[in-house]
Amino acid sequence: MTSRREFVKESVAAGALLAGLRPAMFAAAPTRASAPMRLLILGGTGFIGPHLVRHAVARGHSVTIFTRGRRDGGLPASVERLVGDRNGQLQALEQGTWDAVIDDSATNPDWVRASATLLKDRVGRYLFTSSTGVYYPYLRRGLDEKATVRDAFTDPKDASESFGVRKAQCEAVTRETFGDRGLVVRPTYIVGQGDTTDRFPYWPQRLAQGGDTLAPGRMDDAVQVIDVRDLAEFMVRLVEDKRSGIYNAAGPAETLTMAAFLDVAMRATDSTSRLTWIDDYAFLKAHGIEESVPWIMLQGNDLGHTSVSNTKAMGAGLSFRPLADTVRDTLAWWPTVPAERRARPRFVITPELEATALADWRVRR
Repeated sequence: MTSRREFVKESVAAGALLAGLRPAMFAAAPTRASAPMRLLILGGTGFIGPHLVRHAVARGHSVTIFTRGRRDGGLPASVERLVGDRNGQLQALEQGTWDAVIDDSATNPDWVRASATLLKDRVGRYLFTSSTGVYYPYLRRGLDEKATVRDAFTDPKDASESFGVRKAQCEAVTRETFGDRGLVVRPTYIVGQGDTTDRFPYWPQRLAQGGDTLAPGRMDDAVQVIDVRDLAEFMVRLVEDKRSGIYNAAGPAETLTMAAFLDVAMRATDSTSRLTWIDDYAFLKAHGIEESVPWIMLQGNDLGHTSVSNTKAMGAGLSFRPLADTVRDTLAWWPTVPAERRARPRFVITPELEATALADWRVRR
């Protein structure tokens, strides 16, 4: 099973799978930027990185990536590749100047501090890729960029808090070092082609199979996602426009419910699924189903998890492709994932769990 609490560890482990991602899976070439820039991307071969790099190159920017050199991600030959490690091996970054840096590989504030200190006098802007996880615990709906975030640990056993606090500390380093030249983007659940987890891919492939299908939660439960391509395009736009500040990257543009998501996804996959809604949170929890991205159980510390405000980001140019495109493209990409991963996917809702829960629900009903 894969949960958001395991996301960081699994993203790193699964990132190597992207080396075989086919170029055709990426967004079509955009128009060229009016003022080409020199961009440094810390990362670039994980989930967001290949989309980010390809979009920047297509816009006419000169791109340098800094990675450990363990995988390439099928990036364009024009990309300059610097090899090192965020964990103290930054020698490759000691020379060079760039118009902007996009930090796409850090959850450790010490890493951000080291790279920011090293680069602050040789770069224009520094964009840190954070997460809406900084708002945890999500005790109210409609959280925006002005909301206070937790920057200190209170419960060492709470993995969600640990992730959010570390991201918040990374944000603080970015702002302290770069001031008005600092940018922070807080994406919600990132989905689409090249996903290094098995969270969102569950739904396109499951709905395409058809048959009796468990639909978790209440039909009006809010859900949020952002297509990785929309996120990449937004981040490049922010540095092109010389923006500063904090932006929540959460989609879609309007409120989306779980029922509406499944309706769109079923149409996109030509699904013949027969949905059985299980809206009893206690029942779902007893069966080990507390989330199935984009759905998450909206109670307690996760009450406002999927209703984060995107107003400021949309005002800065964040846009969203049709959700149906994301679903279809994810389904088309899934067969390119290595067979061993597809044979043992880390889906929260396994076939066995789904069958048991549906049977128990029918007995109860």
